[in-house]
Amino acid sequence: MKAVLIHYHLRAGGVTQVMLNQARTLQEYGHEVFAVCGEGPVNAGEWQGIDVGIIPALHYDRCRVKSRVNAKILAGEIERLVYDHWQNSADVPLLHVHNPLIKKNCLLIEALKLLRERFPLLLQSHDLAEDFRPDVYMNEEYPENCHYAVINSRDYRFMLEAGLKKEGLHLLPNEVRVLKAAPDLKKEYYLYPVRGIRRKNLGEALLLSAFIPHAKTTAITQRPTTERDAGSYRLWKSLAAELELPVRFEAGETLSFSQALGSAYTIITTSIKEGFGFSFLEAWTAGIAVTGRRIDYVCRDFEKNGVCFNDFYNSIKIPARYAPPELFLQKLSKTLRAVYKSFGIPLPEEITAGAKKIFGSGEALDFGVLDEEMQEAVLRALCSDKNVKKHIALENPFLSSLSVREPDHQLIEQNRLAVRRAYSRESLGGHLQEVYRAALSAVTHRIDRRALLERYLDPSRVFLTGIAYE
Repeated sequence: MKAVLIHYHLRAGGVTQVMLNQARTLQEYGHEVFAVCGEGPVNAGEWQGIDVGIIPALHYDRCRVKSRVNAKILAGEIERLVYDHWQNSADVPLLHVHNPLIKKNCLLIEALKLLRERFPLLLQSHDLAEDFRPDVYMNEEYPENCHYAVINSRDYRFMLEAGLKKEGLHLLPNEVRVLKAAPDLKKEYYLYPVRGIRRKNLGEALLLSAFIPHAKTTAITQRPTTERDAGSYRLWKSLAAELELPVRFEAGETLSFSQALGSAYTIITTSIKEGFGFSFLEAWTAGIAVTGRRIDYVCRDFEKNGVCFNDFYNSIKIPARYAPPELFLQKLSKTLRAVYKSFGIPLPEEITAGAKKIFGSGEALDFGVLDEEMQEAVLRALCSDKNVKKHIALENPFLSSLSVREPDHQLIEQNRLAVRRAYSRESLGGHLQEVYRAALSAVTHRIDRRALLERYLDPSRVFLTGIAYE
């Protein structure tokens, strides 16, 4: 089988790593692989042995030199590059395109509709604009009559409900790499190995730092790379210093990843939105426990494969006196109006009513749903008044347990084995080939974009730090 893996770029990142893993898997099973992108890898050695073709017009809109290139020209460039790579081959390759349904390149969707006439297509979504991301939502209809893939069962269910057929929709979990922790290092960090973007909910990581043992530090590994996220990141960095919270930022800039892991007492995650959820799985392979905020739709998939999340919490309840529900509802209403406007649809009255019913009861609010301003106010109150800290701890027994928790080595080993059993290259390689074979067959279906949007815009799933709109 011949496969073309297509993405906007091969810069370091989650999607690029997934593509590299898929390419290596296919090669190990004897298939021919060609990667096509708008920008090649910085570390060419990682892609050694994999042919890479560059088409500048395939890159992000913001990274491309303005030109007269249109969708027809882009489709033609991809087609020529593929046919030039496999000269005189009778086999038609499968085009496996990563994350095409988000507005990163305004030409790609229409180009794919043209390419669909020449090649079988597999369009894999790692995240979807419908999930409260109107900043990357497109006006174009998504390609019809081609195969789609998603990385979690929630997205799979929503895609089916929006019109796709089972024979043309595939659940394609990611391979989880085995991590190695540097040995013989002091275990001093509650390590949050992430880039500090807004949806990683760094305010909550600061809150956890107020409850960890005195000899420990919360460490966040990487700063964000976009200005949208940088403002929030600077807020948390400044506030942590002002409140003298035990938080270290940019730990990954002075420590290698293996050193950071070797220094970790435990891994934490406070993220409120993930596509696949590597952070819930990877550290177990290095023999390190993971704890933090549970994301149900992610964790349920992993639990079906034997991974246990006993040490996770569903929410952090903040009493109304510290996070007034009426203030939150004002902020939420304003944000939802802006979000729906960005999607080009009116805000339904039932959404507003549903939000008031969920969040306006006068009871405690989850810290994770708050915006940065309200989270900051909670942190200031908690750090300035011991009674506030005690009150919040009483509402959330998990927080008090942080200071006395010891690693559960039996659980660590159980989860390490479960992750390797379900998410290794050996266990997923056969499934990837099955999906590719299925994607060569014809299918007749389409995505009802309004129905898909309605599945995601659920007021019970609103987290203000996870919403992006223009």
